[in-house]
Amino acid sequence: MTDLVTVAELGGSLAAIGGAAYVRHAHPAAYWATVGLPVSLARLVASYSSAMDACGLTVQPSRWRALAVRATTRREVRPVPPRRGLIRPTSTGLRVRLRLAPGQEPADVAASAERLRHAWGVHAVYVKDVKPGVVELRLVGFDVLRKVRMPRRIDGGLLRVPVALREDATAFVRDYRAVPHELVLGATLSGKSMYLRNLLTGLAAQPVVLVGIDCKRGVELAPFAARLSALATDPDQAAELLPVLVKEMEDRYDLIKARQGIAPGTPDEEITSDIWGLPESERPAPIVLFIDEVAELFLVATKKEEERRDEMVTQLIRLAQLGRAAGIYLEVCGQRFGAELGKGATMLRAQLTGRVCHRVNDEPSAKMALGDIAPDAALAACAIAAERPGLAVAGDTSGGWSRIRTPYLSLADAAATCRESAHLAPEVPALAPFRPYVPPVPVEGSGGPVTAPHPVAE
Repeated sequence: MTDLVTVAELGGSLAAIGGAAYVRHAHPAAYWATVGLPVSLARLVASYSSAMDACGLTVQPSRWRALAVRATTRREVRPVPPRRGLIRPTSTGLRVRLRLAPGQEPADVAASAERLRHAWGVHAVYVKDVKPGVVELRLVGFDVLRKVRMPRRIDGGLLRVPVALREDATAFVRDYRAVPHELVLGATLSGKSMYLRNLLTGLAAQPVVLVGIDCKRGVELAPFAARLSALATDPDQAAELLPVLVKEMEDRYDLIKARQGIAPGTPDEEITSDIWGLPESERPAPIVLFIDEVAELFLVATKKEEERRDEMVTQLIRLAQLGRAAGIYLEVCGQRFGAELGKGATMLRAQLTGRVCHRVNDEPSAKMALGDIAPDAALAACAIAAERPGLAVAGDTSGGWSRIRTPYLSLADAAATCRESAHLAPEVPALAPFRPYVPPVPVEGSGGPVTAPHPVAE
């Protein structure tokens, strides 16, 4: 009888272990909330001092503290770790703030992040500099990029789009006011189109003019035609559209210049050098230009096409150099973007502050995107596996970078979002001739068409 009870208990234990292993693999968030969080919290509290000492993050106590310890306890004075604040559990990990001891810096803690990860049994540890003398440890309990779930609370706003999730479980927000222009590189099936899809649908709900250049006959951007104010589907149309955008930029500069006829006594807040300083009633709507497969604008076969290419590249460089103050922003996408494309390619790339590199086919392509801002980021981009589409390395010219992954968004849902928000498209008379044709959407169950969301050019 005793043997039967023992076998039953053993079977129950094995079943519990197997169930926990399954939940940890299939539902990591649920496993973290029920098992991982309590275990990691206990490890952190119990081993905090010893882990900090092993990582070399302890310092000798002050003279007064040492005297107090000797006088009250008569025990050996030991080095003290950074003072720990309250531990805050989250749905993906833990957060705790540390007050650094005199002589320590955030880089000392960041260098020990891998050791702390193993000591406390978490997936990763990230260090954020909060203010002088204070850092925040962000412990991530599981691989949040395996199945992307965006945070519920995200600070948005005009021209701010939460487009992906960072590896530290925070949202990667594409902020056009802070980073006006961006280069997005990635091989076929790397997730570049998914990034673009999320970005477009995020902007579709804002009063922003969306313009597209898609030289793949429009197959990438045509599904969003209901929300686009202009769309060029081949290099010839792009050659006609770009001068119109340059002219629109020049008109906006004339508007700003007219506002700068500064009279004596004009308040400082009414003096401006860009459209954001204009009164809201006079301010033109911002324009975001999406260019898919930018290499198609550079490739030429004849002398005539070469002249057209040079004109388009010059106009793109002008938009990149001068467009920010006029509220015109560029999102340039492609599989490869280097000097071999021709004259002006590297000059244009130098104007694109933001960089997002998905999986690429060779190391030079990663270096084209990230090598000039962060060599380590280029190496990280080369390590992206084909089994994880949407995974990318995002950086900017400040040198900072992080791994991100875009959540899945079906093309049908993205197109539906653009149709529903078509009425939000601001009117720009100069772009009216380039407004794409929007085919009528059949009524479900009848097969009959319905009226297009907004007037379109024939």
